[in-house]
Amino acid sequence: MVTIIARANMFKGLYLITDHGDRLLERLGMALSGGVSTLQYRNKEKDFLPKLTEGRELQKLCAARGVTFIVNDDLLLAERLGADGVHLGQEDGTVGAARRILGEGKLIGVSTHTLEEALRAEADGADYIGFGAIYPTGSKEVRHMPGPAALATVKGVVRIPVVAIGGINRDNAATVIDAGADAVAVIAAVLSSAEPGLASAELALLFNRRKPFPRGSVLTVAGSDSGGGAGIQADIKTITLLGSYAASVITALTAQNTLGVSGIHGLPAPFVTQQLQAVLSDIPVDVVKIGMLFSREIIEVVADKLTEYNKKILVLDPVMVAKGGSRLIGEDAVATLVERLIPLAFLLTPNVPEAEALTGVTIVDEESMHQAAQLLLAMGARNILIKGGHFPGREAVDILFGAGSIKRFSATRIDTRNTHGTGCSYASAIAAFLAQGEPLPEAIARAKQFVTAAIDMAAPLGAGHSPVNHFSAAEKIRELNK
Repeated sequence: MVTIIARANMFKGLYLITDHGDRLLERLGMALSGGVSTLQYRNKEKDFLPKLTEGRELQKLCAARGVTFIVNDDLLLAERLGADGVHLGQEDGTVGAARRILGEGKLIGVSTHTLEEALRAEADGADYIGFGAIYPTGSKEVRHMPGPAALATVKGVVRIPVVAIGGINRDNAATVIDAGADAVAVIAAVLSSAEPGLASAELALLFNRRKPFPRGSVLTVAGSDSGGGAGIQADIKTITLLGSYAASVITALTAQNTLGVSGIHGLPAPFVTQQLQAVLSDIPVDVVKIGMLFSREIIEVVADKLTEYNKKILVLDPVMVAKGGSRLIGEDAVATLVERLIPLAFLLTPNVPEAEALTGVTIVDEESMHQAAQLLLAMGARNILIKGGHFPGREAVDILFGAGSIKRFSATRIDTRNTHGTGCSYASAIAAFLAQGEPLPEAIARAKQFVTAAIDMAAPLGAGHSPVNHFSAAEKIRELNK
């Protein structure tokens, strides 16, 4: 029988179950690229021979990605395919019978809905259990819905891995993981997505919340600020102080202080390529945050390398103008940004002037923010966070626009000149919280808390726009989110 340690390692992360939709192999090929750990082949409609043919193709996909391949219910199919194991429902036979047919080296999972069923499956020799439904689901009729609390109870008793199943998606999976699930099983949350690879990457990243600090890694690609308040320096401070590992690629050098930028030296694009290659070929990067890119050539090499290394979680802060008014990107580079990088962005974080420059929309209120966001979504970005700090009023409101969803993030406006580095720090904070396993809305909410505190706690430094206080803000955020 597979050892407890080996079983636990096999069932950590995202457990994907197949659906009956068209283009299954194509969709699964994309989904597996995002970080699936186990694939369960479930088909209640096809006859045996077509399932055998399809199963062989799925098995090849899994083998190429190092993904565990499990067959649902059908012992004969699992045996003929030489699958890694089989998953049994409560009425699909016994663990002992499955073990005799498949052999001691194969994995046997059992669907359970109560603590008693879970304990019985463990006693019978199951290698793992499926437990649920945690939430309502459309994939089957739900007769048992124990929920996260019952999951936590089961995890406190059984020693074998627990795969949570039922209605799990990006926005509720964190609760399930915190309740103790070793893996979360999904169908529609990935396979019904227009981008299965991105959907699986989002879900897989949530498991970073289990890791010790420094938790998750962020690569920042940006320009250097000699004054230390913005750019790569602000990014590294933010990411590190919030508890993630920061790697960096520098695109340009600036001579600047709180009064403004007095000089810019863009780095040669081939050297930017060398930096990207050095980092991405060696260091596991969970999230990429991009700031100042300076030139069309640099944008192109960044887009090429991110595509080559399959980096899906990209926070793009379209830095165009410094706080003092100096332009930080060439005119010809904006079109390349729109063409090459915005379609790769998981999250685009323009302030109002940047959103206006990218879309041509004059933004005067939340309705025009919505209009600009729709144009930016049409350019290919998956989510748009338009920052409303340039608007007058008592509240600084940022709005997140996604596919069919809108969410507002509001904080009391702080009347101060100490705002140097707010945009860089905000985007880097979002990237850090994503890397730590927070779903996007929560990552933005915490980053908003952080940047608001960093502005509020900033002390005058220099004669112009003083930098925000990264250190004190990070301490405050840790206290708020204990």
